[in-house]
Amino acid sequence: MYRAALAALGSPADAEDAAQEAFLTAYRRLDGFRGEATFKTWLLTITWHQAINQRRRATRWLRQIVPARRDPEGDPIEPDVASPDRSPEAQAGDHELRRSIAAEIRALPPKLRDALLLAQAGEYTYEEIAAMLTVPLGTIKWRVSEARRVVKQRLRERGFTHVG
Repeated sequence: MYRAALAALGSPADAEDAAQEAFLTAYRRLDGFRGEATFKTWLLTITWHQAINQRRRATRWLRQIVPARRDPEGDPIEPDVASPDRSPEAQAGDHELRRSIAAEIRALPPKLRDALLLAQAGEYTYEEIAAMLTVPLGTIKWRVSEARRVVKQRLRERGFTHVG
């Protein structure tokens, strides 16, 4: 449950809060479990919806309170930890690629972004993701594939030639 929330929220503290809320919600709705899916999938679905709702609330709140820090190109500024094993040029290139990947993933439509984030977490089968998002398995496979294709294409358009 924590990992599903972390995939949606990106913050360990927020993921813990969402998982706790999901446990409480599941407990309150326990009599509503019909056994149409596994108990695990049912819990993950509740967790995913809780995390998405929390993400929406946090996004709205942040937009009202804190203006995003942006670099000269308009991209959000994200902190980075330098590696002592890499040259400054390589570190800068790595940082730029990571920042660009994150920006392109954020720019995806929510349906593609959510499917990609859950698949990339590596914790769930496509069947579990389909159940969590309540869409057919084939749709999840297409969304993940399409999200990867779009991100790669956009990165190439930004000048990253060594992208998957």
